[in-house]
Amino acid sequence: MTLYMTRFAYTPDALAALVKHPQNREDVLRALLEKLGGRLVSFYYSFGTYDGLFIAEMPDETTVTAAIFAVVSPGHLKSVETTVLLTTEQTMEAMRKAGTQTYRAPR
Repeated sequence: MTLYMTRFAYTPDALAALVKHPQNREDVLRALLEKLGGRLVSFYYSFGTYDGLFIAEMPDETTVTAAIFAVVSPGHLKSVETTVLLTTEQTMEAMRKAGTQTYRAPR
C-alpha cells in the first residue's frame, strides 16, 4: 500500500466548535480510513498555515481520493493538501529508471 500525507486547515467555525466541545478527531478519521481498507499511520496538530496533518496507508489513489472527499464534504475544512510519500527504495528505483532515459530540453 502507498503512504499519503494530508495537511488540513479547519474553518473558523469548526475551530470554535472544537474549542467549545473538544473531540478526538483522530479516532473519527481512523474509523473512516479503516472502513475504506486503509490505515492511519500518524496524526498530528500543528501551528502555521495548516492546523494538522496525518499520514495514511491506502490501497490506491481512488481510495485515498474517496477518503478525502468524505472528510471535506461536511464543510468544516477550509483547505486540504494530499501528497504521495515514497520510500527511499522507491525513490532510488525511480532514479535508476530516470538514469536510463534521455529527454531533450526546450531550445
